[in-house]
Amino acid sequence: MREHDLGGRPRGRRRPRFDDDEPYSALDDTRYAPFDDDEPDSPFHDEPVDDEPDSPFDDEPQFLKRHRRGAPPPSPDEDPDTNWTTWDASGVLHGPRPRPDWVVTALAAVDTDLGILKTGKEADVHLVRREVPDGGPSSLLAAKRYRAPEHRLFHRDAGYVEGRRVRRSRETRAMANRTAAGRQMLAGQWATAEFAALSRLYELDVAVPYPVQLLGTELMLEFVGDPDGAAASRLAQLRPDRAELADLWRQLVDALVTMARAGLAHGDLSPYNILVHHGRLVLIDLPQVVDVVTNPQGRDFLVRDVRNVAKWFGARGLDADPDDLAGDLLADAGVR
Repeated sequence: MREHDLGGRPRGRRRPRFDDDEPYSALDDTRYAPFDDDEPDSPFHDEPVDDEPDSPFDDEPQFLKRHRRGAPPPSPDEDPDTNWTTWDASGVLHGPRPRPDWVVTALAAVDTDLGILKTGKEADVHLVRREVPDGGPSSLLAAKRYRAPEHRLFHRDAGYVEGRRVRRSRETRAMANRTAAGRQMLAGQWATAEFAALSRLYELDVAVPYPVQLLGTELMLEFVGDPDGAAASRLAQLRPDRAELADLWRQLVDALVTMARAGLAHGDLSPYNILVHHGRLVLIDLPQVVDVVTNPQGRDFLVRDVRNVAKWFGARGLDADPDDLAGDLLADAGVR
C-alpha cells in the first residue's frame, strides 16, 4: 500500500503566491483572482502511471490511454521529448466560459513552440500549436511569457499600479523597492492583471484575444492571424483607404466606449498595440489596464490613449477630435 493511501499526502514543491486584494475595483472577480496553490505539483505525484491491470486498451497509444482515463501528461522523466499540454497543470487558470469551440482541452494534447512572434521589454510572445496527435483537434495560440525578473523592465509601471494593494505591507514594500522578491511579485501581478483584464473585456464583448489560460507568468492567448501562422498586422503598419479608415475608427470608438462604461482605460493605447485581421480591429497588450475612477491618474491615461490614436487617424485624413471623444468617454466612466 502506498504511503498516500494511508491518509497522508505526498509533499510537493509549493509555488510562489501573489496575494492581491484589490487589483482593480472594476476587475474584481474572484474567478480571476491569483490561484491559492496548496496542492503538490501534480495530484498524481509519485504515483506510477502504468499500474492498470491488463485491458482491451493495452495496445493503444500511450497518449490515448492517458486521455481515456483522465490522467495528466507524463513527467519529463517519462518522455523528455514531448511537451504535453499544460491545460490541466496544477495552479492553471482558465479563461471565461463559454469557451470558443477552437480551444483544445484534451489532456492528450501536445504543445509545440513554433518560434517568436514578438519581443518586448516586459515579455516575449511565442507562437504555439496545441494539438492532439494523429489528426485530433488543433489550434494556434500566442504564448506571452513575461521575462525573468533580472531581465525585465516594466516601463512607467509606478503609475499603473496605483490603487493596487496586497495584504502584507512587507510585500508592498518589496514591490515598491524593487527587491528580487518584489520584482518576482510584480511579474506575477502583471501576468494576473492582464489575464483578468482580458477575461473581463472578453465578457464585455470588447475585441480582445480570448485568454485561454494563465500558468505562472505565461499567458496563453488566442492567436490573431491566419491558420498558416501569419500574424495579423498592427494598425501602425496599414495604409487603409478612406472607407476602411472610417470603419476602423468606428470599431475603435465602440471598444473605448464599452471600456469606459465599465470604468476602464487601456492605459498604453497606440497604433502599435492594435491589430487588424481581415478588417476586424483587436486590442492587445493589456497588462496595464487602469480603473479610471480609482486610479489617481486614470483620467490622464484615458485622455492620452485617445490622443495617441486620434493623432494617427487624423494624419491619414480622418476628422477625429480627441478632446470631444475623451470628454464623452470620461462622462461614460462617471469622471468629471
